[in-house]
Order: sequence, then structure tokens, then C-alpha cells
Amino acid sequence: MHNRPGHTRFIQSAHPSNRNRETLLLWLKGFLPAPVHAGKRERLYSCMGACIGLLLTEWVSRTALGTINPWFIAPMGASAVLLFAAPSSLLAQPWSLLGGNLLSAFIGVSVAKEVPDPGLAAALAVGIAIAGMFSLRCLHPPSGAVALTAVLGGPSVTAAGYKFLWQPVALNSVLLLVVALVFNNVLRRRYPHAVVTTSNKHQPADGTPLRRIGFTREDMDKALQSHDELIDISEDDLEEILLQAELHAFQRRSGELRCADVMSRDVITINQSNTVGAAWKLLDQHQVHALPVVNESKVLVGIVTLQDLIETYTTTQGKSLPRLHREKPLDHVMTRQVQTVLPNQPITEVVSRALARGFLHLPVVDPENRVIGILTQSDLVTAVYRARLEDGMETPTSSANEKHLKLVK
Repeated sequence: MHNRPGHTRFIQSAHPSNRNRETLLLWLKGFLPAPVHAGKRERLYSCMGACIGLLLTEWVSRTALGTINPWFIAPMGASAVLLFAAPSSLLAQPWSLLGGNLLSAFIGVSVAKEVPDPGLAAALAVGIAIAGMFSLRCLHPPSGAVALTAVLGGPSVTAAGYKFLWQPVALNSVLLLVVALVFNNVLRRRYPHAVVTTSNKHQPADGTPLRRIGFTREDMDKALQSHDELIDISEDDLEEILLQAELHAFQRRSGELRCADVMSRDVITINQSNTVGAAWKLLDQHQVHALPVVNESKVLVGIVTLQDLIETYTTTQGKSLPRLHREKPLDHVMTRQVQTVLPNQPITEVVSRALARGFLHLPVVDPENRVIGILTQSDLVTAVYRARLEDGMETPTSSANEKHLKLVK
């Protein structure tokens, strides 16, 4: 039977049995091992850390507690896995370890005193401990085993009563934490784990440009709320990963665009032997906002910006340089730690760095650290615009013009 003109023909949806089969296969895939994104060196560090941490914790605990049994409890092994193999996990942070273990030990001892049936007491202790850890934001999976040990640990644990919290739970936990702090930080692993924020004199309320493009923090929060499950990653880390994914996608689309393709080659520099007044005059004469500072060999030794001079030397009456400051050496105001880029560096790396850290001027240097160009915000905007054109993406102007032509037709 043919469809009459103006009538819509509906396509039948997939057969229910096919959908059920796909759902079952997807569910079964959950039993397969998930990929672990850790390099060989990171895996070696994890094994070494756990061995050292447990060895020192057991030895010090046995030395300190002497005849007290147990001086070392099994849940510390599970804690070591988190502290040394997954130090960035929310479940491995110091408060999770200390708060979770002590709270669970207290709950376990309390339940064991009130509930005579060991099976029921064990179940209640772990369940109540989880509820308490959620409330105090110290969820730590090995702490469930601590609560279980407090109930089923045997006559010595039962006889210890609430002393079990300090000997050995608190002692074991503190010792393992101290080793984790030293070990992870010696290897430059951030622990306690926190997102590193860069210093920026002006931090706008809506974040850096990198966080104002694409999705927003509110978008991510809504997505997490709709997920309604515990995700073992901090919101800050998740946001950083998603932003980096966006930048990698941009890099894949932008091709081989390099710093040398968009940098300004006509760079105004100033010798470090000059004065503050000379720098002020150059900035005003050329209407630029930054001057790379070089030595006699044209090697970069610092940078001075208009903002530096205004904040340091101008008066409240206006942006004029007081005469008494004009003869001061340039060393008094220039920034010595200069962020630089190389000419063959992908522009996407520079864009991500500039947006994340708020850099306005990035000198481009050769292998001898001589200035050969400079990248400004306008150069980076040009690079992004050029990448969009090469990718065949619509620009706002072209899209608006196309819509206007359609309306005219």
C-alpha cells in the first residue's frame, strides 16, 4: 500500500528481542576487566610504595605496642593499595583514611558491645559505618574491614574495647599516612591530591577563558546530579580532564599550525642596562603592553609590562611616571621568570597554557634563548580563527549571512 502525499511513513523500531539482547551484552561487558591507565613506572612506584609503607608501619607499630595483639591489622593492606596505587582517588585522601578508619572502629566496637549475635553485629557495623562515612565525607573502603575487624577480631580485640581505636587503628593509620605523604611527594605525585591553581592577579568570578569556552561548571554539575552515583574522581579533576579533551580535539582539527606561523616577528625589546623611564618611553612610543628584556647578547633575561610599571610607580592622580622613579634600573621592576615558547611548538599547546594561566604576552625564543618573536592574545585569537576556517567550520559571520540569504530567497 502506497503512502498518500502529505502523509508521514513511520519506520518500525527495532524488535524488542534485539534491544534486550543488546542490553544483556552491554551488562555482561561490565564483568570484563577495565583498562588501567597507568604506565610501567607508575605501576612500579605503586608496588614499591605499598611494600615500604606496610613494612615501616608494621615495624614501628610492633616496636611501639610491644605485646599488644593485634599490633597491625589487615585492612591496612587495602588502605595501602589506595594510598600508593591510586593517590588521586577521593577515597585515598588523608581525611578519608583517618576519619573513615577511626569512625568505623568506633562503630564496630559499639555495635559489638550491644549486639550479641556476631553475624548481625558485623552486618550492622559495616552498614552504619558506610552511612557515617558518607555523612562525614570520609568514605574509605578499607574502613569497612576495620568495622568488621572490631566485631570479629577475636578475644583480644573484644577485650581491648575502645582502646582498639588507638591501638592499633589510629597508630597504623597515621604511620601509613606519613609514609604515603613522604613517598608520593618525593616522586612528585600530588598527595594530598588537589587541583593546582596558578597565580593570577585578576581572577574573574567566571573563571579563566579556558573555563568560559565550551561547557560550563554548571553544565557538569547538572550532568553529575543526573548520574546520581558516587564517581571516584573530584569535580575539579573531572573538569580538567574534559577541558583537556576539548583542547586535544581542537589540536586534532587544527593540524600543524605552529607558533612561528602566527607570532609577531617585529619585536620591540629593551636592554637590561636601561632605566624604568626608558621602558616607559618605549611602551608609550610603540603602543605595546610588554617589552622583553635582553642582555648584550640579545638573550632573554626578563620581561617588563605596562601593568608592572603602573602598579609599581604611578601615582593615584593618573598614569604618569613620577620623575624620581625614571632613573631606577630596569631590574627593579622586570619579571625574571619568563614563560616562553618555541617557534615549532604547536599553537594548541600555547593556547591551552595562555588560557589556563592568564598569560597575555609570550616571547618566542630560539634554542639559545634569543627572542625571535612574541605571541599576544590577538595572535592567539587569529590562530584559533584560522584553524576554524581550515577545518571548514562556520564562523558566526558566515552563518549569519547564510541565514540572511535564505530569508531573502
